[in-house]
Amino acid sequence: MDSLMIVYFFILGLVFGSFFNVIGLRVPVNQSIFFPRSHCPSCKHQLRWFELIPLLSFLLLNGKCKQCKSKLSVLYPITEILTGALFAYSYMKIGWDIDLLFVLLFISLMIIITVTDIIYMLIPDRILLFFCSVFIFLRIFYPTNPWWDFIVGAIIGFSLLLFIAIISKGAMGGGDVKLFFVIGLILGTKLSLLTFILATILGAIYGIFIIIVGKYKKRKPIPFGPFISLASIISLFYGNVIISWYFGVLL
Repeated sequence: MDSLMIVYFFILGLVFGSFFNVIGLRVPVNQSIFFPRSHCPSCKHQLRWFELIPLLSFLLLNGKCKQCKSKLSVLYPITEILTGALFAYSYMKIGWDIDLLFVLLFISLMIIITVTDIIYMLIPDRILLFFCSVFIFLRIFYPTNPWWDFIVGAIIGFSLLLFIAIISKGAMGGGDVKLFFVIGLILGTKLSLLTFILATILGAIYGIFIIIVGKYKKRKPIPFGPFISLASIISLFYGNVIISWYFGVLL
């Protein structure tokens, strides 16, 4: 039965991942997420039901539009698989608990803003405001321990990134600053700070990598949102283990 539930959450994640692609592609350019129906970005061919099956359609169509044969972005199946895997893993780690709702919503936000930041170098206020409202509402009924930690975490996360944005003269985007406020609502103070440290390390590793392989381009900004998303998910699942390990090494 547990295996069936894991498969169920994986499939659920595939479906939501497909929807997150739509949100990530349309919201930043002020398009409706419902109309017009999904279509090929090249020839505008309106996709039929068998072309909209998450992951499976991409594989069966060999990653190409059925009408014009233009290649489809690999971001679509990657987002779907990643969301499916994270939804299934969340259930495996947490089971049926109210915390599962928090985690699935948090993962959903991270997936969406990763798509928007990769495609448009933008983390839309509308997306952040929606999730921020939901998280604050949920925290009223299911607060952190201590209860004030989510408030302090949000304020410190926002203030830290705002300070960096100011001293870096805009190198840190406003979307990243506001995103850390929302992250603080879920992760609290300690894990929000860990997320920032991990995101900085991951971003630096990626920067060194693209320099080594010769892909670095001067004055071309690198989206920081994906690194924040990865770091926040690591902190979500393993943050306390990492912190305990770190202080154990120091002591």
